Amino acid sequence: MTTDFDAIVIGSGISGGFAAMELCQKGYKTLILERGRDVRHGEYPTAHDDIWDLPHRDKVPRAEVEEHYPKQSRLAWWVTQANKHWINKDDEYPYLEDERFDWIRGHHVGGRSIMWGRHCYRWSDIDFEANKKEGIAIDWPIRYRDIEPWYDYVETFVGIAGQAEGLKQVPDGKFLKPFPLNCAEQHLRETVAEQFPERVVTPGRVANLSEYNPEVHKGTRGQCQARDRCWRGCPFGAYFSSQSATLPVAEATGNLTVRPFSIVKEIVYDADSGKASGVRIIDANTKEEEQISARIIFCNASTVGTTAILLNSRSEQFPNGLGNRSGELGHNMMDHHYGMGAAGYLPDLKDTYYSGRKPVGFYIPRFTNIDEASQKADYRRGFSYQGDAKRIENIPAGAVGKSLKQAIFKPGAYHVRMTCFGEMLPYHDNRMYLDFSQKDQWGMPLITFDAKLRDNEFKLREDGVKSAVQMLEAAGCTDITWNNDATAPGACIHEMGTARMGRDPQTSVLNQWNQMHDVPNVFVTDGACMTSSGTQNPSITYMALTARAVDYAHREVQAGRL
Repeated sequence: MTTDFDAIVIGSGISGGFAAMELCQKGYKTLILERGRDVRHGEYPTAHDDIWDLPHRDKVPRAEVEEHYPKQSRLAWWVTQANKHWINKDDEYPYLEDERFDWIRGHHVGGRSIMWGRHCYRWSDIDFEANKKEGIAIDWPIRYRDIEPWYDYVETFVGIAGQAEGLKQVPDGKFLKPFPLNCAEQHLRETVAEQFPERVVTPGRVANLSEYNPEVHKGTRGQCQARDRCWRGCPFGAYFSSQSATLPVAEATGNLTVRPFSIVKEIVYDADSGKASGVRIIDANTKEEEQISARIIFCNASTVGTTAILLNSRSEQFPNGLGNRSGELGHNMMDHHYGMGAAGYLPDLKDTYYSGRKPVGFYIPRFTNIDEASQKADYRRGFSYQGDAKRIENIPAGAVGKSLKQAIFKPGAYHVRMTCFGEMLPYHDNRMYLDFSQKDQWGMPLITFDAKLRDNEFKLREDGVKSAVQMLEAAGCTDITWNNDATAPGACIHEMGTARMGRDPQTSVLNQWNQMHDVPNVFVTDGACMTSSGTQNPSITYMALTARAVDYAHREVQAGRL
């Protein structure tokens, strides 16, 4: 294989796949480096299995969990027979913790684009301006107007089912028809609006094709079948993933090379040119090392993976990691925090039902600290909710035979649940770093996490839970329960920060184009680039920033500056 490319993309997940597609379409011979195995579209082992087809009714035996997934399984719902092939084994990919961090990840082509939650919400200037207005961390170097056309661009291709609401905190986008609220969710929307008009219950905005247009949704794609098995991998290509969307488009150009089992050890810096000359990789199977050169490098190995590579890319000019003149590389780790919310039973609507297993329920955007009227005295920022309403079965304990069959066909009340997602502030002391005294099986230093929730997050959580209970009460729910079990960072799988964007090279790693201040041919467009965390699921913002950065890099190449 050639070892000289126009562009290298490190990582093949949501942002990496998008970077590769954009580069290939602009004519760049592009190499994707993926540290895990190859996975082609349709190679989803459990996509068609029912629960009775899976061993142990989808449960992973305790002995297997203790041997391979002691950290991955701390979130009891996460590791199952249906998805464990997408999740790294802790004994094969160890990491260290000064403070608990639930690092959920898988090493394979497509990365977490195979099993992501698919919720897509735009950021607004409420998010981009918050740090500056509050004197928190540093200011974002961009505003909504800078990224708005790129949201339009990526949403059109991705395909976002959603409903326009005219809300300033989550701007409307280029929507396909929504997956509509069911009757109970619609009841929640209407009753909440009566008592709390600032709180909007809307269909979740989700990257599942409610409508399919082959001229727009290119790749290997089709309309959503409402099977609700998305995290297993979709053989219909109905939700956006690297396998079904970006990689097929990139491959069709003839400019793409995908190299699995390729662990990026470091990005090689050339002091004479002041740029990166390429990357040094380790073959995951043979452990042999090799150097590959390129004109442009895009880092999309995930927040943690990208920053680990940059921290390990040490040279005389950058002894603490590539482009780390500011000392901020590895710092300002964020995630959304959850483990809080409420649930209850809706005794009305007994003569209603619904059909299908739509891939999303409802979303309630942030409604605190968005204007003068919603200001809170005891905490900054806000929270949002994701939830659904479903009929439950009314099966008596011990029912068997005829009585069981009769009970199965007699639906019970609707169960309404909502999970609160809170914003985490960008604290400098929340960090990840490399322990060079301990190595993994490939000789790479172990990643160590030292991040936690702090006072602002705990105060925010109290209001998030209280507000959830208020809304269920407004809907007329009974037997309301609530929970507030603080999760560790990482649990929401929205880790962000560690190589933040900013205006000043002394306080940030990247400029407004996601370009390293000090190494102009290296770009970071995954979650590592984020300067604050918002409350919205971040993947659509990563994609918009990626497309924007590739466009900028291309213009710089054409102008002879890269």
